[in-house]
Amino acid sequence: MDLEHLVSSSRPFLSWAVDWYNSRPTLDLDQVIDEAGGPERVAVLAVDVTVGFCSKGALSSERVGGIVRPIARLFERAHKLGIRHFVLPQDAHSEDAVEFSAFLPHCVAGTDESATVPELQNLPFSDLFTIIEKDSVCVAVGTELDAWLEAHPEVTTFLTMGDCTDFCTHRLAMHLRLRANTRRQPTVRVILPMDGVDTFHIPVAVAEELGIMPHHGDLLHLLFLFNLAQNGVEIVAKVA
Repeated sequence: MDLEHLVSSSRPFLSWAVDWYNSRPTLDLDQVIDEAGGPERVAVLAVDVTVGFCSKGALSSERVGGIVRPIARLFERAHKLGIRHFVLPQDAHSEDAVEFSAFLPHCVAGTDESATVPELQNLPFSDLFTIIEKDSVCVAVGTELDAWLEAHPEVTTFLTMGDCTDFCTHRLAMHLRLRANTRRQPTVRVILPMDGVDTFHIPVAVAEELGIMPHHGDLLHLLFLFNLAQNGVEIVAKVA
């Protein structure tokens, strides 16, 4: 692969993708609920909005921490409008998690890092939260997510958010979309508000110093949102 050719040939696509990103609409939550047929048919899902990714620990990131307040605001508005399904898939790793061969140890079960961020924990309706523990970046394999979905067939609209765009949030939204596709459920909507999702950034120079892989946050955030849109996930600026 030739770098200069890749950069020059990618420019028209990247220009289009940035325009697409900047033109995402805002959805009105009242209208989303009405189109779903009522608040009981809508679920809000936030993956890995935990201390270990948002504020403390080896994998915490200021960028990811920035999604906490928008997510909390959407939770509050959803509850005010009658939504009662709040599902939080979260890392609760075993101490010898296989994933730690690829990522630094993080969010071990029972530690502060594995806890839901205080901004969500302290909401007065947090007793409604369904916490789904996971021991890998996969939200569905080896977890109780599909069991929850089976128990709530009335839910046809999913508001998904969390971190990271290119890891667990991508897997969550894709699982919901592909599950509905496989089951021939065209009325299912999977909506992802961009103000409630982000990923981390590791510059090349920093990565080389640490002996790890770099991670271009802005580029990967954009490309994975585009990939989700290609697969039928509704990417919007925000839901308000």
